[in-house]
Amino acid sequence: MLGAGAVGGLVGAVLTPRLGRRIGVGPAFFLGCILFPAPIVLVPLAGGPKPLVLAMLFLAEFGSGLGVMVLDISIGSIFAASIPHQLRARVSGAYLVVNYGIRPLGSLFGGALGSTIGVRNTLWIATAGAIAGFLWLLPSPVLGLKELPEPDLTD
Repeated sequence: MLGAGAVGGLVGAVLTPRLGRRIGVGPAFFLGCILFPAPIVLVPLAGGPKPLVLAMLFLAEFGSGLGVMVLDISIGSIFAASIPHQLRARVSGAYLVVNYGIRPLGSLFGGALGSTIGVRNTLWIATAGAIAGFLWLLPSPVLGLKELPEPDLTD
C-alpha cells in the first residue's frame, strides 16, 4: 500500500506544474487540499472480499499520494514566491511546528475515540474532518491566485 502512495506521489509531482499553469497555482493548492484527503473515504468503506479491500486501500493510498504532492508543491511555490526571504525560515519553522505539532494530539485523540466508538466510526469522523479542511480556504485570497507573485529579492 505504501508503494501505491509513492507512485501516486510521483504522478502528482509530474502533473502539478501543468495543473498549476492550467488552472492557477491557488486553485491547484485548493484542489490538492481536497484530493489529498478525499481518497481516504475508501478506507472506512473497505469491506467484503479480500481482493476488493486491497484494491480500495491501494486506490486510497495512490489517490492520497497524488493529492499530497499537488498540495505540497503548490503551497511550496506560493510560500517561495510570496514570503520575503528574510522571513522564510521563521515562517517555515512556524508552519512545521503547527503541521507536525498537532499530529501527536490527533493520534492520541484518534486512539481514544477509536477505543470508545470503534475504529470504523473513528475513521469516518477523521475522513470527514480531513476533507472539511478545505473550508478554511474559501474566504482566502488564495483561490484567486492564478500566477505566482514575483518574489521580493531586496534585503
